[in-house]
Amino acid sequence: MWQRNDRQDSEQQLTILRLTPIHHVRISDMNWMQVEQYLQHDDRAILPLGSTEQHSYLRLTVDCILPERLAVDAAQPLGIPVFPVLPYGVTPYFKEFPGSISLRVDTHLRVVKDILDGMAHSGFRRILIVNGHGGNSAVQQYVPEWTAEHPDCRVIFHNWWNAPDTWAKVQTIDPVASHGSWMENFPWTRLPGVELPTGQRPMVDLARVRALDPVSLRAYLGDGNYGGLYQRSDDETLALWQVAVEETRALLEGSWGDVS
Repeated sequence: MWQRNDRQDSEQQLTILRLTPIHHVRISDMNWMQVEQYLQHDDRAILPLGSTEQHSYLRLTVDCILPERLAVDAAQPLGIPVFPVLPYGVTPYFKEFPGSISLRVDTHLRVVKDILDGMAHSGFRRILIVNGHGGNSAVQQYVPEWTAEHPDCRVIFHNWWNAPDTWAKVQTIDPVASHGSWMENFPWTRLPGVELPTGQRPMVDLARVRALDPVSLRAYLGDGNYGGLYQRSDDETLALWQVAVEETRALLEGSWGDVS
C-alpha cells in the first residue's frame, strides 16, 4: 500500500508541476517541466552575453548585469524565458585591470555554439541574443553561419546599448557618453559607498585606444572611463532604460525575418 500510495502521490505531484503556470521568465526560476510546458505553445528565448571587466568605478560585471536585466524586463510581459548570462567575453585589452577576465575568440564562439545547439535541441527556434559587450562582436558574425546549419531556427543579435532608439536617447540626454560613464551607471550597476568624480571626463581617442597594448592602455585610460560624466540623474538613466526595454521587446514581438 505504501509503495502504491507513494507512486500515486508522485504522479499527482508531477501532474501539478507540469500544469503550474509560469510566473517567472528566468530559466533559473523554472524547472524542466515548466520549460517543456512553455515549448508547447512558444519557441522564443533570450540568451544574454556579457563580460567581466573594468568599468571604472562601477561593478566589474556591468556588462553581465545590464543585458540580463534588460532581457528579463523586456521578456516579462511576454513570458519568454531568459537564460543565464554568459559572464565572460572577449576583452584582452583590459587584462591589466585586475578582475578583468578574457576568453579567446575561438573559445567564446565554441561556448556560444554549444549553448545555441543546446537551446535548439530543447526546442527553442527563435533566439534573441542580447549582447552587453562590444568585444563579443565575433558572435554577430558567427550567427549567420550557425543559422545556415540550423535552417529551422532564427537568431537575432542585439547590441542593446547602440541599438538605434537607445543610442538616439543617449544622444538626446548627453552625447558625451561611453564605456564606464553615466550611460552604464544605473542603480543596479553602481557600488554602495563608492564616491564618483563629479567632473566630465573628455572622450578618449578611440583610434589610439584600439592601437594600444594592454599595459599602455591602462596607463592611457587611468580609471577606465572612456569619456563623459560618471553619473547623471536616475530620472535620466531610467528613461534611457525604458527606451532600451521597449526596443528589445519590439524585437521579441517582431516578424523574426518571416515574410508575411
